[in-house]
Amino acid sequence: MRCRIIGMWGGFPKENGPCSGYLIEQDDFSVLVDCGSGVLMEVQKYINLNDINHVVLSHYHYDHYSDLGAYLFSRLVNTKIGRANEHLQIYGPYDEEMKRRVEEVEYSKFSSFDERSKLQIGPFIFTFLRNIHPVETYSIKIESENTKIVYTSDTSYMKELIDFAEEADLLIVESSLYEDMDGSSSGHMNSKEAGLLASQSKAKKVILTHLPHYGDLENLLKSARNEGNENIDLATSGMLIEL
Repeated sequence: MRCRIIGMWGGFPKENGPCSGYLIEQDDFSVLVDCGSGVLMEVQKYINLNDINHVVLSHYHYDHYSDLGAYLFSRLVNTKIGRANEHLQIYGPYDEEMKRRVEEVEYSKFSSFDERSKLQIGPFIFTFLRNIHPVETYSIKIESENTKIVYTSDTSYMKELIDFAEEADLLIVESSLYEDMDGSSSGHMNSKEAGLLASQSKAKKVILTHLPHYGDLENLLKSARNEGNENIDLATSGMLIEL
């Protein structure tokens, strides 16, 4: 099982990377988790778009799904010219308008999930935890055999995440803010809270993502490590974590 960080910036992309996007793979099966601005172009450095048939969206803020429309049309065109032979399956929180927008494009299907859902997608089992965020948003747990990846997506710190991420082989945790900033009203974590979750959950490997566009990111990293789990790194576009 492996995870490729496609993008990691909060809000909007930068010249060195897209917004949120994570390619989860095992053997020759691939799932894309989130598809924010810039992800569709960047992911093609590592895989043909026609080899990804499943996209899981944590929520519907633009920095997590804005490239989806282009992906739908990619599948439409590539199917019609014989380069793709499977529908593109999109999974996300229930939203009638999103379902309509996905399925009005030929060769794409939409399925919804909530925190009671347990999805089998290829070799992976996906489960979900409802987050604290202005729109319906979920943390995502991806398991295969004895390996576990947990992605918090966007959320304020909450104790339920400790059990959800317990002893994860890889924890991808948002760190939108520096430790002297309070993200609770906007549904985000600061670096101290991200580090606290990393320590409390006893995650084996931790990646900070949804990074801010200002300040010194090394201070963000230092703050998170100060909470007791030193196996923490900053996400970078193209980073590969093999588990």
